[in-house]
Amino acid sequence: MEIIHLREEYIKLGQALKAAGLVDSGVEAKIVIQNGEVKVNGETDDRRGRKLFDGDIVSYNGKEIKIEK
Repeated sequence: MEIIHLREEYIKLGQALKAAGLVDSGVEAKIVIQNGEVKVNGETDDRRGRKLFDGDIVSYNGKEIKIEK
């Protein structure tokens, strides 16, 4: 599981996918999110701008990202 440490109060979903290296670009992040391939805390989320906070877990393509302060 990849861990992303927050520098601010939150990180957006598309930014988190890029920061973890699960996508190569913001455009790719937008596509996989809009296609319903990304889950946040076990539920599909199609909002690229979804704010992620401490404790959130993102799943994509068999990998997970945990958001921590």
